[in-house]
Amino acid sequence: MTWWRRQRCRLAALQSERRAWRAETRRTGAARRSGAAVDHPGPPPTGFALLPWLLMGMGSFSNLLQGRTPEPWIGGLGLLAFNSLYVYVTFRAFDRAKRESASTRVALGLMGLLTTGLAVGYGGSWLMFFPLLGLATGAVLRGPWLGRAGTLLAVYAGAVSAVQDGWEDATSIGYGTFISAMVTAAILSLSEAVRELRAAREELARRAVEQERLRFSRDLHDLLGHTLSVVVVKSEAARRLAPRDMDAALAQISDIESVGRQALTEIREAVTGYREGSLATELTRARSALNAASVRAVVRQSGAPLDPQTEALLGWVVREAVTNVVRHSRASRCEISVTGAAERVRLTVTDDGTGTGTGTGTGTGGGVGGTGLKGLAERLAAAGGSLTAGPGPRGGFTVTADLPAGGDEPAPSAATAPRAL
Repeated sequence: MTWWRRQRCRLAALQSERRAWRAETRRTGAARRSGAAVDHPGPPPTGFALLPWLLMGMGSFSNLLQGRTPEPWIGGLGLLAFNSLYVYVTFRAFDRAKRESASTRVALGLMGLLTTGLAVGYGGSWLMFFPLLGLATGAVLRGPWLGRAGTLLAVYAGAVSAVQDGWEDATSIGYGTFISAMVTAAILSLSEAVRELRAAREELARRAVEQERLRFSRDLHDLLGHTLSVVVVKSEAARRLAPRDMDAALAQISDIESVGRQALTEIREAVTGYREGSLATELTRARSALNAASVRAVVRQSGAPLDPQTEALLGWVVREAVTNVVRHSRASRCEISVTGAAERVRLTVTDDGTGTGTGTGTGTGGGVGGTGLKGLAERLAAAGGSLTAGPGPRGGFTVTADLPAGGDEPAPSAATAPRAL
């Protein structure tokens, strides 16, 4: 009863797999007929793809039915056993773990012994089991041993055929066995390689989407956070100045209009992906924002001119650091220092405020506090630099960015390039 129960379980599993395969085939066919894009190469191949080759044994089955086979009950049992082993081996050949298991190799060896016995005992059409054996061998063996195994099996099949029926059929049987093994292995290996490449491409696309989402959120914070902070500060200044100095208040309102127009321009350029930062422009904006917030701005810059990539990255650091000073520090003085050397350039933004509000830490994003500072740390790390942020030794808060001065460092990828939005 246990053997019959196992057979029923195997039959149920085969039927379930067959139904799933047919359903997937119908869905793929319907999508192709409707003109919809198919993101996969169809259902994965299974043992059903190799079952039609069992028709090569129809000659032996016909001989059994017509009574041309001596000891037909032995031939019938041999035919049933061979077909069962063939189905067992081929269905396991499409799963790498099952294909490389000992039970599959043992079943393939039993197929070889059974094929030899039937070929020697009956000859004729029973020799066609050798190409089927070669097909099963090619389905199971995909590694460097395939060529040797296929050659040895072909020679062995030809030798058995020569002993049984002469050399006229030996060449055909040996060649058919070799071709069956090689072609089957090549087609199945190519199918697996295509699917692995498709899976790798989908994984790369998924990661690219994740990186783009990260860049989008980071750049949106850096661009709009700074702009809105400047608008709020200048609006407050205009409100304070309006009762006693209307001209000064109108100047602040004019600055708000200018900042808003510039933000619209940046957003339009950011959408197309061509926005490039300028350190000089960011320093000018920083000075204006700090003055509007009643924070004294001190800017010092020394060293050789910087390449565009380094300037763009440092411009983002200035933008984020000054935004934090205006919003969180309650400082009265902010010093921005840019020092360039032969190989490295350092930007330091220091204030004399409370030293809180932006978090502390150092590194490449994991320990730097605040969403904006973490995004900057990731950008600088991608360009070979680093970012340090935390309370200064004399109070206040200090942000320090260190970058290669030359243009030899690789440019950031699309996911880390300093573009807004």
